[in-house]
Amino acid sequence: MADVESQAESKLVPAGQVSTWLTENGFDHESLNPDVNGVEIIKVASDFLLPTATALYAYGFNYLQFQGGIDLGPGQDLVSVYHLIKVSSDADKPAEVRIKVFLPRENPVVPSVYWIWRTADWQERESYDMFGIIYEGHPNLKRILMPEDWVGWPLRKDYISPDFYELQDAY
Repeated sequence: MADVESQAESKLVPAGQVSTWLTENGFDHESLNPDVNGVEIIKVASDFLLPTATALYAYGFNYLQFQGGIDLGPGQDLVSVYHLIKVSSDADKPAEVRIKVFLPRENPVVPSVYWIWRTADWQERESYDMFGIIYEGHPNLKRILMPEDWVGWPLRKDYISPDFYELQDAY
């Protein structure tokens, strides 16, 4: 019995500074293992992304450095990832945190953070175009890299490339 408890405890991820702050303020989330650089990673449900993102903005994370998509594999979830930084004039090493929102492959819908960080504009459009993740509330969610009539999401791991794509009116 003690072995089972010690194994369960060894799998627990210690809460980082941001996770602790979110917990103290009543925001539902889950701490994931930090990345290789020690950046704290937080898992948030789609329904709680906007309240959590707004709170993190108020907490000082005023810069969305990166937003992107990840495909965990055929039949598995898609992930919308947000890398936030506290930018200030007196910080030697700004605080960083990464948010991951796991979405079902069949209906990958998540609220847009465009209204919090305007830098999400083109980044969310790219994630939509390549992975098919729908960002609700985005002011101009349309294809950005692929032609408007392209079928499918090219960066999904189960995507089957067409044999050809006919360029219409190319000359």
